[in-house]
Amino acid sequence: MQQHKPYFDKEFLSFLDPKKQTKMQWLQNPSQSNVDNIKNVTREASRHFRNKKKEYLKAKSEEFETNSNV
Repeated sequence: MQQHKPYFDKEFLSFLDPKKQTKMQWLQNPSQSNVDNIKNVTREASRHFRNKKKEYLKAKSEEFETNSNV
């Protein structure tokens, strides 16, 4: 299976599962505590995804810079 996002790994899946579960809880019971819970889980997952992508792109740019200087 070809991945379009090489920074997508098993660690990403560990953040997606709780996000899906909290969304299902919120859909079953849209209380304020579940709304707050889904916001927190989504924020943490987004932060992790953003940082992971940033690390990957930084490493790629350094790789390109190293190869261009050769």
